[in-house]
Parts: sequence; structure tokens; C-alpha cells
Amino acid sequence: MSSLSKVRTLSCLLVTLLLATAVWAQSRQPYPAAKTDRVIRPETPMVPPPLVNTPFPDPDFGSSIVRATDETTNFKIPGSYLRNEASGQANMFSSDTSKFYVIGQGGYEFAFHFNPSTMKISSLPGASPGKGLVLPLRTGSSFSFTDPDLIYGTRPNAPLTITSYRFSTAVSAPVIDTSTCGTQPSLVPGPNVVGDDDVSLSKDDNRLAISEGGPQQGQHIFVMLYDKKLGCRWYNTQTGQIGGQWGASGSATVSTSYLIRHAYLSRSGNYVRILTNGSSWYVWDVATLVVTACSFNNAAMECGGYGVVGYNSYVNALGIVDQMNIGKRSLANLAQITPLVPLVPPFNFGQAKHFTWSNVDENDSTPVCASSYNYEGDTAITQPFDGEIFCIETDGAASTVWRFAHNRAIWVNPIFNTQPLGNIWMDGRFFLFTSGWDG
Repeated sequence: MSSLSKVRTLSCLLVTLLLATAVWAQSRQPYPAAKTDRVIRPETPMVPPPLVNTPFPDPDFGSSIVRATDETTNFKIPGSYLRNEASGQANMFSSDTSKFYVIGQGGYEFAFHFNPSTMKISSLPGASPGKGLVLPLRTGSSFSFTDPDLIYGTRPNAPLTITSYRFSTAVSAPVIDTSTCGTQPSLVPGPNVVGDDDVSLSKDDNRLAISEGGPQQGQHIFVMLYDKKLGCRWYNTQTGQIGGQWGASGSATVSTSYLIRHAYLSRSGNYVRILTNGSSWYVWDVATLVVTACSFNNAAMECGGYGVVGYNSYVNALGIVDQMNIGKRSLANLAQITPLVPLVPPFNFGQAKHFTWSNVDENDSTPVCASSYNYEGDTAITQPFDGEIFCIETDGAASTVWRFAHNRAIWVNPIFNTQPLGNIWMDGRFFLFTSGWDG
């Protein structure tokens, strides 16, 4: 099968994470029905689920899964792929668990109604029967943490303006035109000055962040932050200048000049993690001039591996010793790392992982969730957690790993979105992931 054929069979699936009814802070066992052992669990052969909207049990872990998309879902380009948002940072689901979206080839976002009791997916008002509602936003939008009727993003014809869309009225409204924020130099919209699709929110919806100012991802020069009460704030990563309507103004504490791949706001709204295409990423303490580098070349910092921003913390695969060497650190102190999973010999530097943490609380104590995959596209399962979806305890009370399903995704190099990228519901109950189902 060709790579293109494999990509065209990509679908999105939803898995229930067997959540207990107890509130997060009152329970150290949020997933009482999940497996927590370290047994190697090979994949039971299973044909792809032929139908959307028909829940079935994962044969090896017992979680319920439903296929959310098929070859007809993208009715704009029939037969093409569907996927989720790639970073794990965006809220792909409304705060009341009643709506979610998927991304289709061609840059379309299709939103659906979801019944969490039955796992049934249906059309939203305004959509044709049996079809998704096409959102008037660019890919990578983020649902509000506080209003289930609201989603934030940018529009194709106004990429420098953060926009909200209200489902009940089908009305889009500008939140902030960042070209009015007084950046130095000024932001002048054009083909070489656009915004990225990485709009991220604080947990109270009061702050929003985006990267922009270049022609495309990886070439942006501004981190833009908007506080609904205080106004704009910006950081020019080429000149090192920081300014805006509040907070300190002047030169960043790092002198390095770099271009931005993505910028993700912490859920507290106090930090932005800035990704680059180089050998470092950065954290900006947004009320100050303090910018801290996390270099791949500094072994003690253990900055490699994919990761995700929480409330005031960051979790990543540390990239050394073993595949399950996963650490948590404060965004205020990147060098102080707390391992989350005890390493059990024989050590094996195995599969890569992607993380998602939209269920995070103000103490960074809710489980962080992940999916793993083989970098070479090898389907062999030789270790616990290979090719799986799982969540990891972060509260420090224990080091439990809850295991839910095989993701059956095969990476087709170099196509990033063939990896089992996942996003967690805000209540920690469901996990949306992309899979080609064993090719």
C-alpha cells in the first residue's frame, strides 16, 4: 500500500477512559476499571471497524471505542483523510462534552454533536442531516473552557484576528485584531505576514495567545498575548523586544534571535511555551521580561521529546534511558524535573509519545494522557505501553499508569499526522485520536 493510500484511510476514533464519578481532587483512582499493570499486551488482530457511530470494546483493554469518521465525513473532498489537531494543546471538545470537531483534508473543520452516555455522534443545528457542521475557522481551533457554545480560532481571510464563533447563533465575532496591538515593527497583514493556527487559551478564557508575523509556521517572529481586561502584550523573538499595554517592557533576558514554530499558553495564562525548528524551545513569563531557554544540547535539562503544557507545569518524554522516562517540571523552573513513572529494567529506549492535558486542574494534579508509536512504522509490540493510549498520574501520591487501548496507528514517514495524535476531553473522560488502523 502506498503512503498516499494509507493517508487517505486515516480516521478519527473516540475511546472512553473509564472515568470514575468522583471529582478529580477527591480521587486518586480516577480510572478504576483501567488496567494498571506492566504486562506486554500484543494487539489482537482485528479488522477495521466498518461503521461510524457503533461503539465496540478494545479486545485487549476493554475500553469502548467508536469510529468518529469514515471516507464520507469530509463531504468537501470525498474519500480523503480526517485527523485531529496535532499538538494535543487545543480543546477539540466543548466544556459540556456535547460537541467536538475533526479536521479534514483541505483545511476544513467539521463539528458534531456527541452524546457521552451512548457515544453516539450526530449532526449539529445548521448542518445537513448526517453531516458535520463546517466551521468558518482555520484548522486548530480551541473550544472555550467556560462556555460550551463558544470556540476560538482565526478566519482564512483574517489570520491576524483572533475570532470567536457561537454555535447557537452561527455568528463569528472578532476578539482582537492583533495588528492594532502596537508591535515593533507594526504588523501589516499580507501574504508574508500571517498568523498561525495555534490559538491557545487560559483556563478562565481571559487570555489568548497566538504566534504570527511570518509567511508560515516556523517563520513567525511574534508571540501575541491578549488579556480581555488588560489588553495586548507581545514578544518579538527576532529583536528580543517585549512590549504592550501591560507588564514590563524592554529586552528579553535571552539574547538569542529565533523564529517561532508554535506558541502555547499555559492554562494559568502566566507562561507561553515557544517552539522553534532549532535545538531549543523557550518559556516566556508573560508579565515580565524573563525568557528561559530549554536546549536539547544541555543534557541536564532533558528538553527532548514531545511534551504538553499544563496549568503552570510541563510534561515531556525526557528522551533518555527508557521509553517511559517521563518528567514533570514547573514552567518557572525548567531544570527541576520530577519523574512520573518508575523505570523498570531492562531499560528500552522505545516508542515515541504524544501528550495531551486539557483536563488539567489548577494544581497540575490530574492525569496527563498520551499515545505511543514506533518511529520506523514497526507494528511489533515488545514492551508494555507500545502502541497504546494511556494516562499517567501527576499528583505525586503514586505513579500509576492507566492503560486503555491500542491505537493501531502506523507512522508513514514523513507525514506527521499519520502518528496517533490525541486530544483529551476537558473532564478527562474521552480521548480522540487519529489512526489508520494497522494500515
